[in-house]
Amino acid sequence: FGSRSLLSRAPRPSRSQQPHSRSRAYSEMAERYLITKEAAPEGAAVPEKVQLKIARNATLAEEKAKAVAAKAQATAETREALKKRAQEYEKEYADHEQKLVDLRREAKVGGNFFVEPEAKLLFVVRIKGIIKMSPKPRKVLQLLRLRQLHNGVFLKVNKPILQMLKLVQPYVTYGYPSLKTVKELIYKRGFAKVNKQRIPISDNDIISGNLGKHDLHGMEDLIHEIYTVGPHFKQASNFLWPFKLSAPRGGYVCKRHGYCEMKGGDWGNREEEINELIRCMN
Repeated sequence: FGSRSLLSRAPRPSRSQQPHSRSRAYSEMAERYLITKEAAPEGAAVPEKVQLKIARNATLAEEKAKAVAAKAQATAETREALKKRAQEYEKEYADHEQKLVDLRREAKVGGNFFVEPEAKLLFVVRIKGIIKMSPKPRKVLQLLRLRQLHNGVFLKVNKPILQMLKLVQPYVTYGYPSLKTVKELIYKRGFAKVNKQRIPISDNDIISGNLGKHDLHGMEDLIHEIYTVGPHFKQASNFLWPFKLSAPRGGYVCKRHGYCEMKGGDWGNREEEINELIRCMN
């Protein structure tokens, strides 16, 4: 390859990568590419071009060492921060559960009824295909990102969503997922939508690179934002590709009938019972 090093043949960043800082791009290049080590023999006349090449490689090697050290330090700091935030989230979940227990006990002692808090999060699963489906329900399912059988998505409980679910009730089942269900779904079946591509969430950098501007840098941040329906729920939910679930173990009861009917069925609102169905499909 002559006097060209592998560093000079580095691929140019795409347009989606250009807004990032140059220092970050250089640190990634410095860590990724090999820098050749060349030394001139003692007592031999060294051409000027070779001297320049040796000096350049020495400078690049020094930059690479600094970039690798800086990246290692930044990674360690990020991991420590994510660990602390995860502990805070666990404490928040435990405090919330304990508060509900205390309120139930207080109501029981006083001879009153405790009204459970209204659910804020829905998980919707499509249970029917496209055969004999009219255009309006098909369009609503597309808007809900339920394009395939056994696809599932997280939705916020509000009036527009509930009105849309009324139009497609015979084709979907939904309910209120628990924290355990949300964690299992995202950790096992969670895929990210990056540049319109389905990418496995194998690293927190994927989340940080796409949701860092919303202060979401790790898997626990994403789970907390989804479960608590935080201010950036829309961005977090759209970042997740629709979940591709398996057919439920043991099969369905009867997809032609609703879950709340006397004879039993599958479509419609299951409330907390959706957790059992998801565990059969996850």
